Amino acid sequence: MRHHWSRYATDGTVVGMTSQLPSPISASRPTPPSDVLNHIFEMRFTSTPRGARLARRLAAHRLDAWGMAYGTDPHEEIVLIVGELTANAVRHGHVPSRDFHLLLHASEPARTVRIEVTDTRTECTPPEPDALTAPDPQDTSGRGLLLVAGLATRWGWHLRPGGSGKTVWAECVFAAR
Repeated sequence: MRHHWSRYATDGTVVGMTSQLPSPISASRPTPPSDVLNHIFEMRFTSTPRGARLARRLAAHRLDAWGMAYGTDPHEEIVLIVGELTANAVRHGHVPSRDFHLLLHASEPARTVRIEVTDTRTECTPPEPDALTAPDPQDTSGRGLLLVAGLATRWGWHLRPGGSGKTVWAECVFAAR
């Protein structure tokens, strides 16, 4: 996150401001206790295949920086889920000149990583987790959410509060090291 510092001329107070836009759902998220170690990465990406690829690569880099090393099962599973959810946001949630939003939230004590991808298209929603079915063997698409369901501890979706679109989320809980 890039910070910009400015000094008000009147009283010399230094104020930190961030160029990062707030999450579309962060207002509804509870604040964790201060003794809990949390890692959060969120960013908006263009709703294109290039944006989905960049989101996946930045998520992989961030997970590695948080101590979830490249090549480990948790790292690879989360990156695959990010790839599937961002590709779905591009393919099924694309609205011209609108971005999608990626949020990664890793909670250390519970060893939980939550992935959220928010797009701006409301009318094209995924099936409910318990209604997910396999496509015909001849179909060349339609398996992404099956991969997410197989890798994630739980997943789901909800309409975006206060605006158009939806958020598809997945949570992965890993055993303690």
